[in-house]
Amino acid sequence: MKKRGKNINLFLMEGSASGRIKCTLANWTGVVYKIPRIELDKCNERDDLKQSGVYFLFGTSDDTGEPTAYIGQAGARKNGEGILYRLKEHKRNTDGDYWTEAVVFTTSNNSLGQTEISYLENRFYNLAKEIGRYEIRNNVDPALGNVTEEKESELEEFIDYTIIVMGTLGHRIFEPLEERVSHAAEQDLTVGDEPLLFLKTQYAKATGRRTNEGFIVYQGARLRSDATPSCGESTKKLRVQYADRIQGGILQKDTLFTSPSAASSFVVYAKTSGMTMWRNERGKTLKALESQND
Repeated sequence: MKKRGKNINLFLMEGSASGRIKCTLANWTGVVYKIPRIELDKCNERDDLKQSGVYFLFGTSDDTGEPTAYIGQAGARKNGEGILYRLKEHKRNTDGDYWTEAVVFTTSNNSLGQTEISYLENRFYNLAKEIGRYEIRNNVDPALGNVTEEKESELEEFIDYTIIVMGTLGHRIFEPLEERVSHAAEQDLTVGDEPLLFLKTQYAKATGRRTNEGFIVYQGARLRSDATPSCGESTKKLRVQYADRIQGGILQKDTLFTSPSAASSFVVYAKTSGMTMWRNERGKTLKALESQND
């Protein structure tokens, strides 16, 4: 079934894409805020941030350079404090300097109770862990709230909208590296699909595919173990960055690279052109495949 378009409203609260952003979506009660850490105090007068909701703290790992996220919930308090108060608690925590911005989900009608936010927190945590794009900093798996099947259906729809908005705001924490469920054979491809591509040398062998974000090398790739004299520093850094994904010279996890050349260089541990290294199942190079579509 063809996916329908979505109408998303982004309000740049400071008139700048780098400042606070309020986001709403047609036919959805959700209200979303993207708030830079240094601008939390500007939100003191926003009543909807004193409600219940779920929030995400985004940053980058000092050790790996990978994106990180903490997923939490906040209930409205008798003193009128809610999500914003909880974010300020994180800001005051001396061990919490890793995050640079927060993304908050609440509702226009303040309809999220404790059971609902517990359910959402648990589902968001497990979805993010399953996708594996971000290093999740939660120490424990949040408890799943007990909800009726009717409420569960309603909350799952809330989650569907959350995934759309989160990606729009620049965090693909809930989006798989590619949407397809299998590595389709070339004869099964339709217009607009990317073919499965292969790379094979004396010392390396891999399978991959282009995506809207770059190039995926699939788990199971056999990687060359020693760098060639031509190997660039950027490739060496990638080998260090993804060292925990390599066991016995085999890539253990689907890995996204910025380009076909970055991907092929990573596999063969040398400076390469991905446009000529990657070939379809008939042996045609990626460069040739692009040329035939011009």
